[in-house]
Amino acid sequence: MKVRFVHNLFLKRFPGYLYYCEPNASSATSALQSSFTPSNSEFVYSRGGILTPEQRHFYEENGFLVIKKLVSEDKIDVYRERFQKICDGEIYVPGMTVMKDVSVAKTHAHDKGEKFVNKIQSFENDDVLFQYCRLPEVLQYIQSFIGPDCMAMHTMVINKPPDPGTKTSRHPMHQDLHYFPFRPAHKIVCAWTAMQKVTRDNGCLVVIPGTHKGELAEHAYPDWEVMYDLNFEACGCQQFRFWCEAAAVRDTYLFYNTLQGGVNKAYHGVKSYNPDMERLWVEVEEGDTVFFHPLLLHGSGSNKTQNFRKSISCHYAASDCEYIDVKGTTQELIANEVHDIIAKKLGKDVAEHIDFRDVWRYRARLVCGNEGTLSVGNY
Repeated sequence: MKVRFVHNLFLKRFPGYLYYCEPNASSATSALQSSFTPSNSEFVYSRGGILTPEQRHFYEENGFLVIKKLVSEDKIDVYRERFQKICDGEIYVPGMTVMKDVSVAKTHAHDKGEKFVNKIQSFENDDVLFQYCRLPEVLQYIQSFIGPDCMAMHTMVINKPPDPGTKTSRHPMHQDLHYFPFRPAHKIVCAWTAMQKVTRDNGCLVVIPGTHKGELAEHAYPDWEVMYDLNFEACGCQQFRFWCEAAAVRDTYLFYNTLQGGVNKAYHGVKSYNPDMERLWVEVEEGDTVFFHPLLLHGSGSNKTQNFRKSISCHYAASDCEYIDVKGTTQELIANEVHDIIAKKLGKDVAEHIDFRDVWRYRARLVCGNEGTLSVGNY
């Protein structure tokens, strides 16, 4: 893995303060209207805004930043209730993907309820959950990293299940940019908010500070036990349109993973990951928000408790980012998997006319500023 690893000097130089930061005193409104400092030789990964110089230096050096109690408890309660209703089948959301962990997918394929769902993806069409992506208190930081014009590109609620002993609840060390066919990387950032206390015991984020300064490494399924296969079943729906036509995004599917081994489908990891690299376990409280760069090497451990661990997240990209062709690159692995999904549901003839980039065009939603080149309307 070609990674320029930077030792975490800032944690030692500014103990406690930079790693866990209280929200800055500036109001959300004034922050959203603040000017943004162009990147220079000192600051490559941030643009100023609400960030203090200390916070900017920390993010530049480490590739992540934790803001304490950024999202209020009452808002998290709304998201939690909405998630439960989606899991129970009370609410139908067009285009949303509901996923089951491999440990329960085969034995509880048709069961509904929160305890059978480990993740929902692409909630951009849900008015309640998508409120998270538009929160001024979150956007004031997002704009400080990538500028005033922002698109929501990838949304998730993660419900990490108690591990049944197979360690399937863990996520291998990876870089999020592996999944994204748009660039540049420094104009992409993730906001990840804990919906409860998150510790090493229930599978908190694990990061390797400084790895965001390296290259996108080759990813593959980790060498854990036996891999999992993926089956798809249509939860009572008759059509599959999420991957092809924005106007016809109307079907929710459960992504079922057949129980065969130790990793969920598309849980790719860096092939040359060295476990001897200095890792940092990011333990946080409810409402704490982690902002991190898409090249930061990170993952999460097994949930060793008897309770589910929840978080909500959104990846944002500057509106002027550009799509790239991943053919011939290390990202062909994920592009081919997506193509196989499309072919399986729509047929090979249809799949041949759908590009990996199209999937992201239909997901993209403007959250602030001006719309640029990432949405389907500008294609």
